[in-house]
Amino acid sequence: MNLAQTIRTIPDYPTPGVMFRDITTLLGDARAFRRAVDELVQPFAGAKIDKVAGIEARGFILGGAVAHQLSAGFVPLRKKGKLPHQTRAVEYALEYGSDAMEMHLDAVRDGERVMLVDDLIATGGTALAAVKLLREAGAEIVAACFVVDLPQLGGAAKLSAEGVRVSTLVAFEGA
Repeated sequence: MNLAQTIRTIPDYPTPGVMFRDITTLLGDARAFRRAVDELVQPFAGAKIDKVAGIEARGFILGGAVAHQLSAGFVPLRKKGKLPHQTRAVEYALEYGSDAMEMHLDAVRDGERVMLVDDLIATGGTALAAVKLLREAGAEIVAACFVVDLPQLGGAAKLSAEGVRVSTLVAFEGA
């Protein structure tokens, strides 16, 4: 099975010139979903991973499944104002403006080994913010794992330059 073939491409979404890589078709295919989770987990089987952190929202779906397979806890990384308890936050730049990501203060303890999971790595802004947030909490980032990489946008390279091991399953050229 070719996982790339299970990912729908939507031209000109959300803006003209963008080829949106929609993993909901992969998630809806039981065999593809299982294979994607298995392939995300496989390089880390046997590694001590305390928590899997998933970036809102598709990172929740994938991260929860990965955490289950690794017998690890799960940490939701959410948009500002979505978590009910005391939080820590990090702001990050977007193409037009900025955003913030939060996690509960007690989500990660100092020295815990954490794997970051999301559906796609593009420019890397969101993933870099997540790494910063987790490191500020004292986490050791074991890896950042994504189903899709858009290598021309450089996000995986930026994460690697920050000392983060990056693992991806499929790459698509273009934006």
